[in-house]
Amino acid sequence: MKNNLWSVALFVSLSVAAQDDLLRQLEAATEPSTQYTIQTFKSTRLVNSQTVESKSQGELEFIFAHRFGLINDGIYELFGLDQAFVRLGLEYGLTDRLGIGFGRNSVDKTMDVYGRYKVLRQSTGVKNMPITLTAFANMAVETAPRNRDLPEPLSFEDRTSYTAQVLVARKFTDKLSLQLMPTLVHKNTVDRTLESNDQWALGAGGRYKVSRSIALTSEYYYRFDVPAASPYFNAFGVGVDIETGGHVFQLVLTNARGLTERAIFTETTGNLAEGDLHFGFNVTRTFQLKKEK
Repeated sequence: MKNNLWSVALFVSLSVAAQDDLLRQLEAATEPSTQYTIQTFKSTRLVNSQTVESKSQGELEFIFAHRFGLINDGIYELFGLDQAFVRLGLEYGLTDRLGIGFGRNSVDKTMDVYGRYKVLRQSTGVKNMPITLTAFANMAVETAPRNRDLPEPLSFEDRTSYTAQVLVARKFTDKLSLQLMPTLVHKNTVDRTLESNDQWALGAGGRYKVSRSIALTSEYYYRFDVPAASPYFNAFGVGVDIETGGHVFQLVLTNARGLTERAIFTETTGNLAEGDLHFGFNVTRTFQLKKEK
């Protein structure tokens, strides 16, 4: 009988201790925390322009962007497929919020370097932030045409331009994300009868996820204070994102042939009213260079 009482007492003690441990675990699990929104967009590119997304620390993204000629050039140019305009680029995540990149495109043989920093992250919980905000800056040097082909040579400064953007996005649901893109492009040298050195634009775009691996995208840029003689048009684009493992394959339809910020926002020659559209695609592939902890 005495042994039975000791057994009961030991069982009760262990049960109480186990309940205390369980309560402590539950209390720890219910402590206030911050939940950050992820994958507002699947890629660092929307259609032509950048998104608020940044690469994680140690990630290297290879970017292959391709635009064909005008669809309305007809069968002689195989609806634009005979022409190819390409940009190759790399972007690396220095931290989870800071990235740098560079690239070259074949349209005007432009070299560009850029950086992005995710200033704010959309979140709920202890820290409630309704938006994600990323700052983006780009410098581009147009190397074509060569000075020997010009009546007067152009200096490095003459060929250089700069772009600054504030990208503001919100993921409203698991399917819908929207983004605003105030933009400033500065060109060191311009024909002032056609354009200004400083050119402002406001872009708006979004993404709607229709299935686990497919999403629809769109964007439009409105330019301010455009001279009446300007031969350029506001950039527009729509696309389909297809996720295939480590790749994101984006099919696009746009009136912009350019593949750098300067060319997209200030040098789009396609007139939507006349059906000037280019078919193209973006392919991104991410490599993990730094071992995960």
